[in-house]
Amino acid sequence: MVRSNLTLEKLLYEAGAFSERESSHFETSIYGITDGKAIGTYLEHKFQTYLEEKYDYRKGSSAKGIDFPDLKVDMKVTRITQPQSSCPFKSARQKIYGLGYSLLVFVYEKVDEFDAKSAKLNILHAVFIEASRTADFQTTSGIKQIIDNDGNIDDLVAFMKDRYLPVDEIQAQKLAEEILDKPPEIGYLTISNALQWRLQYSRILAKAGSVEGVLRIR
Repeated sequence: MVRSNLTLEKLLYEAGAFSERESSHFETSIYGITDGKAIGTYLEHKFQTYLEEKYDYRKGSSAKGIDFPDLKVDMKVTRITQPQSSCPFKSARQKIYGLGYSLLVFVYEKVDEFDAKSAKLNILHAVFIEASRTADFQTTSGIKQIIDNDGNIDDLVAFMKDRYLPVDEIQAQKLAEEILDKPPEIGYLTISNALQWRLQYSRILAKAGSVEGVLRIR
């Protein structure tokens, strides 16, 4: 069978089809497993295998970067009880202007069947977040209020300090100048400060399909 090139449109279509199929599939290898990282790895590998049967594309990895480098999309898998994941920290600028790539997020509920000694992952949500909307909601909302209120560089630097953004004085000054020249879009992630960013998705799930740049696939 001749495989076609994977496009963003095809990726999102297949994410929906895969979610529907996976939600009715029982798997013995994940029965009793509670480690979210192991389940996430299982689902990510299974989706990649599903795509490889149909499409030609360059596959990334968590060790090498994002999952779909040519499409600038990274895949995240998280449990509905605590929809969040980690993300490599690059700079405080990501909290303001976004991660630099889009996100495809699968949110699951795991159901174990004791009698059959198997489990299924019910994919409750599949959401696509455009790169421009992957910034931190409170940070970008606060910046918008400052700009709308005729704020200046000093106001923005003070705001960054108040938000404990990991920047020094020189970096904060440069960021403030950039913000005034190019105000950021409102992001919809919650990004916690840490050695790795902690991305939280509750707002994404609530807003998917009702705001620009956040698409509900399932």
